[in-house]
Amino acid sequence: MTNVNLQGKWALVTGASSGLGVDFADILASNGANIVLVARRADKLEAVAEDLRQRHSVAVKVIALDLSVPGAVTSLLEQLKAGDVNPTVLINNAGVGAHGPFADSEWARVQAMLQLNIVTLTELTHAVLPAMRAAGEGYILQVGSLAAFQACPNSAAYAATKSYVLHLGEALNFELKGAGIKVAVLNPGITETEFFDVSGHNLTKWLERVMMKSRPVAEAGIDALFAGDASVIAGTLNKATAFLNRVLPRRTVVATAARYNSAN
Repeated sequence: MTNVNLQGKWALVTGASSGLGVDFADILASNGANIVLVARRADKLEAVAEDLRQRHSVAVKVIALDLSVPGAVTSLLEQLKAGDVNPTVLINNAGVGAHGPFADSEWARVQAMLQLNIVTLTELTHAVLPAMRAAGEGYILQVGSLAAFQACPNSAAYAATKSYVLHLGEALNFELKGAGIKVAVLNPGITETEFFDVSGHNLTKWLERVMMKSRPVAEAGIDALFAGDASVIAGTLNKATAFLNRVLPRRTVVATAARYNSAN
């Protein structure tokens, strides 16, 4: 893992109560960063916070907040200001999926996904940039998905949100090069987290076989961020899949995605 001294600086991690969020927080704390953990479940956050304090001797703040609700970013920013916290690192990890045929989806659930995956991510990114630019230093990791590289029947809107995240992050990486701010997009494939339980996606046997542990995925994202890379795909097989998606006919890519992303 890239060795970066974050001693005394603050890192803000969303979706920090489990999975990748916990790993991101642990990696950053091991490099000396104080951590702000944000997610809905206060009890889970407190457990993660106590573990980080004991093992890394860093300051950890917990903010229990549902980021899929409009106005949540305003509340988050107010709490950061009250705690005199200006994040040097932002990990936009919070995200949710909605699995199944789009026409059969409950609109409220799709709307909450769009709010969290796109609006909240964009609003929070925009909000932290002024202080980062003033300091001449900042690191922003946007968590995308392998789904960003293709249309995905039965996860149509979800894949579209991650395509947005990928394009936004790569563009900001270019825009902010001269400002001392690094922006990267981490694109995981199937990863062992709570994501599939929440999205209602029953994994096929093939997807279960190619599933990655969350820790190496998180490490790949942090390494790419501090190295200044625009984006990274975690895992050799996932890299090969993204490459094939670029060279195969689009109709073939969509049909293949549908085969492995069954609505059942």
